[in-house]
Amino acid sequence: MNDYLDPINSVGMPEKIDSAIALDLLITIKEAIRNYSVALTEAASPEVRTTIRNQMEAALDFQEEITDLLVRKKWFHPYDVAEQQMLDLKSAQTAVDIAGLDLFPENNNRKGLFPTPPQ
Repeated sequence: MNDYLDPINSVGMPEKIDSAIALDLLITIKEAIRNYSVALTEAASPEVRTTIRNQMEAALDFQEEITDLLVRKKWFHPYDVAEQQMLDLKSAQTAVDIAGLDLFPENNNRKGLFPTPPQ
């Protein structure tokens, strides 16, 4: 990827962004479940424990939905370590490529790269 402003480099980017957001959501909901479990052990009243347990069960259901989405879209391979490793290596290489971009190139003239609207 030599020119981040060239439209050809944005091919497939929406799906990469969607997968990154979904994985971040999975990590966040897993952390929420862990926090609910800690809070459940610290709760003193039965009403609070019931509320926390209900919230944790809803979070577990949501985590299952997110995981199913990730597996269905082939963004997450929990049962195939080799495939997940290849996906992780590809993601890491993309991150390295993005980090190596010249974000302030000398030539930033994009005239002619985008189609002109019909007259």
